[in-house]
Amino acid sequence: MPVIVLTKWDMPGDHRTIIPISEISTGNHHSHHSVKGTVIHKGPLVSSSTYHFILKAVIAGDNAEAEGSSINIVILGTLAKDFSQAVNEKDVVIASGYTVGKSPTARKDKRHVCNLLLSGDQAQIHVFWHSPSDLPSSRQAKMKKTSAPPTLLSTPKYKYVKLSDLNAGAVVNVYGVVVFFKQPYKSRGTDFCSSLKITDQSEQKITCTIFCSKPESHPQIFQIGDIVRLHRVKIQPYKDSVTLMNSFGFSALAFSGKVDADTEPRTSSKTFHFTEEDRRTVTELRSWAADQNLMSEDLNVRLSGAQPKTYFNLTCQLLAKAPVHSTCTLLRVWDGTRCPYALLKVTVNANIIEGTTSFSEEREKLIANVLVFDNHVQCTKNLKPGDFLRIFNLRAIPGSIRLPGVRSSQVEEINHLSFHLHGGTAYGRGIRILPDNCTDVQELKRIMKVFHENMELNQPEVNDSAMWDAWNTPPQSPVKGASVEFSTERTCDHELQPVTLSELKHCTPGSFHHVRAQLRSYEPSRLHQVLKLYCSKCQSMQDIPDNKLVSKVFSEASTVPNGPPSPPDWCLSGQVHLPGESEPGPGGRTLNVHLSAQLTVEGRSKELIFLTGCTPLEACHLATTFTNVIPVRSLPGGQLDLLDLSVPFLFRGRKRFYGCKQCSKGAAVREPKADGDNIIDEKKIAEAFGIQLLKFVLLLTFHLQDATDKLDAYLLRESEHFFNVSTEETATKQEVQDRISRTLNYYCPPEGNADERPWLDLCLAAYRTYMDENKKVYFQIKSTRTREL
Repeated sequence: MPVIVLTKWDMPGDHRTIIPISEISTGNHHSHHSVKGTVIHKGPLVSSSTYHFILKAVIAGDNAEAEGSSINIVILGTLAKDFSQAVNEKDVVIASGYTVGKSPTARKDKRHVCNLLLSGDQAQIHVFWHSPSDLPSSRQAKMKKTSAPPTLLSTPKYKYVKLSDLNAGAVVNVYGVVVFFKQPYKSRGTDFCSSLKITDQSEQKITCTIFCSKPESHPQIFQIGDIVRLHRVKIQPYKDSVTLMNSFGFSALAFSGKVDADTEPRTSSKTFHFTEEDRRTVTELRSWAADQNLMSEDLNVRLSGAQPKTYFNLTCQLLAKAPVHSTCTLLRVWDGTRCPYALLKVTVNANIIEGTTSFSEEREKLIANVLVFDNHVQCTKNLKPGDFLRIFNLRAIPGSIRLPGVRSSQVEEINHLSFHLHGGTAYGRGIRILPDNCTDVQELKRIMKVFHENMELNQPEVNDSAMWDAWNTPPQSPVKGASVEFSTERTCDHELQPVTLSELKHCTPGSFHHVRAQLRSYEPSRLHQVLKLYCSKCQSMQDIPDNKLVSKVFSEASTVPNGPPSPPDWCLSGQVHLPGESEPGPGGRTLNVHLSAQLTVEGRSKELIFLTGCTPLEACHLATTFTNVIPVRSLPGGQLDLLDLSVPFLFRGRKRFYGCKQCSKGAAVREPKADGDNIIDEKKIAEAFGIQLLKFVLLLTFHLQDATDKLDAYLLRESEHFFNVSTEETATKQEVQDRISRTLNYYCPPEGNADERPWLDLCLAAYRTYMDENKKVYFQIKSTRTREL
């Protein structure tokens, strides 16, 4: 927006209400207000690496002598430059599109307790010049020089700093992925405090502490993995690192961290600046976070999945609330599903209940009583029946419960499950009101619609399946016997009736089950992360090393000054030129090679080539010409030795083969022996070298859903059978990788909704790992394969 010059006949074009300076406060919304005042001080224009320009000024109302009738204004960006050129002291200005903050100098300068910040494309300043004839000639010349007023930077360009480049004392703008957070809580002063820890592609983790007068002014973080954009945070030294704190003009945006979510910002601000470049930044951070597995374990549990002695996050709607004691408040909530356990009943006087005091018998079966304690009681005072909430770190407690303050009237209940939100802020404990545009809120509203439609049809019986259908699945569940064409088929011989996912959660380990479900999502989302290396001996699993690590190991092996290699007597020494070079010359390279003499004379299919001083790319090139290429290094004394087993020990064509470091004790270069057919393959070579060969496997986590619940199942040992592919081909052939991607995209369309997802008929094995102290039951997909698409 421009700095607009007015004459005495002009009026501001936006027609906002002009309020006196005395009415400005941090507790009011000023998005439709303007402030008019005379410039009594204009500071110098200061250059800034973050905002380009900064200028501070003071404007006063009609009674400039009265305390608090003048106010400091801070102008950022190109608007500050235009203000410096177009405005002088004693000019009258009208400012709009500002934000209000606390003035840190109010006691000293006796001005207003607040100050105004003008920044961004909504900020606007009108300056009133009484008459051009009354102005100095220099200002008349400036007016004649331009046919239009100076123009504000309508699309401000903000600079963002990587978290690894923070310097103490600076005020910066940053983006980050949330790896820890605490909801806003009342500090010892007048503000609310929240804290979070963020990271970015620099892999630096930085703590942020934010103080704001209102909880809604804090970043609206819903779960670990969300993305935040913080403007104007100050870098403070802390121990051996730094921390971020909000400074004057602080603002925050938050986004879902899910790769397929929209990029609509979450904010309480009426106006904010968000461009396509910001959208790209959010998308890149999401993609990077997914690769780093920064998204937290899904702790969001519905009432149907609540288990005793666990902590979880609950997304729900508040139906009613009532004080139980000065340190305890009762919240009556529901999420459309029914808890499988008997729940604690809380008796309170109907006169103190805020919200509906009684519900139908069927509705009561879906309602849970949540007891909120200590510091969170203050937060419940701002909650209203009908609000949609996310309660973090809620605890499910079984056993005998008596409530504080009502010991005489409360009946002691045995073996009932109660839900407690304990005091404190550990593990992010707290309550957050969810906005109406939140995806989870939209799903909850669909549930309420189904319930009320059934009530209008005089069908009060609304079972969990019907409620869950409205939440996230098609209206008919194939578990109920509907005619559905499944996209997978079971190949097992088990004669079992299909069960629901909610029933499956209560099964015993060591059993097989048939389920019919949809694929809600899967991890990892990137195919190159799906492929793993598996050792059948120690049953360990590891990622395939990236090119950076492989190049580093090869480089270290080639720079060790151990003298010329001395190959074993069963090898012949020689040299080989890189493919495409018939003679050594500029740009070419000659490599020392050692060939297994006995195998070479038998034919090319048994060639064994040992390379010293090569790069991974050179080994790949030579593997297209020679059958077996083995990178080695020279030990002191000249003996040949294998490279570190964190990299491939054998190249065959486009294939690479790896060994298990833990199980390959005493691995060394030895002569392999051919079998009766004179065949030398990777198994013979690994056996001769004393290497435990690793196998390629596909590892996926399927997040399944049906009409009753959600459940995670692993696809591991039978992944080849499931996709009808070879894992070795998956590692080398693009067409096989594309086939798997098409299958996953068909099961879980990136842009589709639940109605478009096909149903899967699966055989699941329930098991328990011996290392899991919590005795958790896991599920693995068995004897199932994909139908031809």
